[in-house]
Amino acid sequence: MQKPLPPSVFPPSHAGVTTPYVSTFLGNRFYPLEPRIDQVAIEDIAHGLAYQCRFNGQTQQFYSVAQHSLIVASLVPTDLRLAALLHDAAEAYLGDMVKPLKVLLPAFAAIEEAVTAIIATTFAVDFSDYAPIKRADLIALATEKRDLMPHSTERWSYLDDVRPMPQKIVVMGPDDAKQAYLREFKRLVRVSGQQHGHTVPV
Repeated sequence: MQKPLPPSVFPPSHAGVTTPYVSTFLGNRFYPLEPRIDQVAIEDIAHGLAYQCRFNGQTQQFYSVAQHSLIVASLVPTDLRLAALLHDAAEAYLGDMVKPLKVLLPAFAAIEEAVTAIIATTFAVDFSDYAPIKRADLIALATEKRDLMPHSTERWSYLDDVRPMPQKIVVMGPDDAKQAYLREFKRLVRVSGQQHGHTVPV
């Protein structure tokens, strides 16, 4: 059974208890202790992911979560590409926490799941068929290790049966990554809407 999220430790305000929040690029608010978002906006997601470096910044060059997401989306079947593009979207609100630390913080995992569910509902995405996305994520990871972490020569056992992409990653700056992410999102939304007859906010 998942432990309840801790109560706010912020002091009360004149209007009651102050709920801590994270302010987004567009001025929306994300409330991590009771996971909710004023308005899920794709530009907030694209901006947040584009300006976050993968691997806690321990890469040879700046390499964004947005570019990683674009690569993962390119490696899955067409009907899963929108979900793959958004598979790390919660990190726009929560940050890209390194895996060893995330394992030690089960409450963080619960918040991440809640935020992912909000994003999935907003954009009508289904993450239930996650195996192909996970495989693509590992292929991207193997390629990133090879191209962006040349001093990380130790074995990562979960990549033992994963072959990296043949082409080398050419890193994008944050603004280029943001614009590429937004373009791909809008393209995939159009395709998804045409296939399923629904619309999502863009």
